[in-house]
Amino acid sequence: MTPTHTLADPRVRTALGRMFEEAEQDDTVAARRDAELPGGFAPLSPQERADALAEIYMPISADGGALLYNLVRAVRPSTVVEFGTSFGISTLYLAAAVRDNGAGRVVTTEMSKEKIAAARRTFAETGLDDLITVLEGDARDTLRDLDTPADFLLLDGWKDLCLPVLRLLEPRLRPGTLVVADDVELSSLQPYLDYVRDPENGYHNVTFPVEDGMEISCRL
Repeated sequence: MTPTHTLADPRVRTALGRMFEEAEQDDTVAARRDAELPGGFAPLSPQERADALAEIYMPISADGGALLYNLVRAVRPSTVVEFGTSFGISTLYLAAAVRDNGAGRVVTTEMSKEKIAAARRTFAETGLDDLITVLEGDARDTLRDLDTPADFLLLDGWKDLCLPVLRLLEPRLRPGTLVVADDVELSSLQPYLDYVRDPENGYHNVTFPVEDGMEISCRL
């Protein structure tokens, strides 16, 4: 039987199921890595954090992924930009929506070489690799030369970098563009939330209660 949508494709369902299962070990792995670092994660640079946590998924929830899929299906963006690929769970939801829309692409960014290699294998296994461009390095650098406006933006990398990445792309965000940030309950995301929730900065916001919360901001 032909899948009715790409998320129902057995290759995609299998990949997502495997990754969500592996992500259940995140807390155990994080505790071990934290114990191995004398000063903890806080003093590390973004790249050092990415290297230290290369085994950890830090994924969106399945409900969060379903929300992203539905939003991209509805908005029909030409270019979806994702800050924070990790192992590619959220990227699969975004790319599945783009596939089912019949047009568009996903540009995603990641610092960890190990995660990029794993994500690319998964993208190829699911048949979605032709829609996904992975930019390796700091998003504040790799997205600087983005050749088209971001029509949909997901911010799910290091929370202290979400606002700088938004400000970098902001001049090229068209009215009506949706910007989604994950994990609104984390204190490190507060500067970003303060910014997008300030009416003077040109967004209309709603907090969606999935897992640790997603902030959905419409560029006015």
